[in-house]
Amino acid sequence: MRYLKSVLLSSALLFTATAFAADELVVYSARNEQLIKPLFDAYTKETGTEIKFITDKEGPLLERLKAEGANTPADMLITVDAGNLWLAAKEGVLAGVNSKVLKANIPVHLRDPDNRWFGLSVRARTIVYSTVRVKPADLSTYEALGDAQWKGRLCLRTSKKVYNQSLVAMMIARQGEAKTEKIVKSWVANLATDVFPDDTQLMEAILAGQCDVGIVNTYYFGRLEKKQPGLPLALYWPNQKDRGVHVNVSGAGITAHAQHRAAAVKFLEWLSSEKAQNLFADENLEYPANPKVKPHASVAAWGQFKQDTINVSQAGSLQVKAVMLMDRAGYK
Repeated sequence: MRYLKSVLLSSALLFTATAFAADELVVYSARNEQLIKPLFDAYTKETGTEIKFITDKEGPLLERLKAEGANTPADMLITVDAGNLWLAAKEGVLAGVNSKVLKANIPVHLRDPDNRWFGLSVRARTIVYSTVRVKPADLSTYEALGDAQWKGRLCLRTSKKVYNQSLVAMMIARQGEAKTEKIVKSWVANLATDVFPDDTQLMEAILAGQCDVGIVNTYYFGRLEKKQPGLPLALYWPNQKDRGVHVNVSGAGITAHAQHRAAAVKFLEWLSSEKAQNLFADENLEYPANPKVKPHASVAAWGQFKQDTINVSQAGSLQVKAVMLMDRAGYK
């Protein structure tokens, strides 16, 4: 009898542990804690599912997933830039998800063609300019920043950053390597100063009069605008008469060895929902990936634009070519 009670008790404890494990998820995130924790807390409050998370840079997280293999505790990877998402899928750490909800909520150009990852927020990499020294009518396309009128007036962020690598990769996809290399060389020839390590320093250089125009991610502009309301800078939406503005995503995928796959899929679907999209996008002043959801008022104030609808996965598949091209063009 004592043996039977022991077996029953052990079975009960095992069941309890299994049930508890099914009520938690583990997320590896390249997004900062302050941007993702409000989302996790909201989901836990709504569903009771606890979310444990680890934050780190994109590269170390990918290497960790590869090293852990089938033993990884991670159910989901959240990261920035389609180039990083593409690489994670290529390295085999993400698994495809066949979800009608995700396909309905996330446009086809903002998700992996094999459904291994899905964009959850959108950032445009667009032109920023001095409202004191530049008229909007002077601007037109990314390509035109290489024109003679911008000689000594252009600022760029370093080519070492994935955001610029993705921009050039998408230009290659649209226009081919030869034409894109010619464009990038014309940008380099127009530089007013050395390239900058980040978009904020680039905009501060425009404010200081070192240059007049540059290329930045929209949310960097939003952050600076929030700190300095009324600053004499504005965003311009290029290429509205042809392909549209280059956009990229932050997104997520289910890991190949997720221990709680069904629960992770439900969470990913929730992240794509109208209820969650504003939470995800507003914290970083990005655009919701779900087109049914309106952006934050301060983001909407920048105006509407046509975005390039080429699949953002090409930011990854053409990244190596983009890096080599920028090197040949002298873009540091």
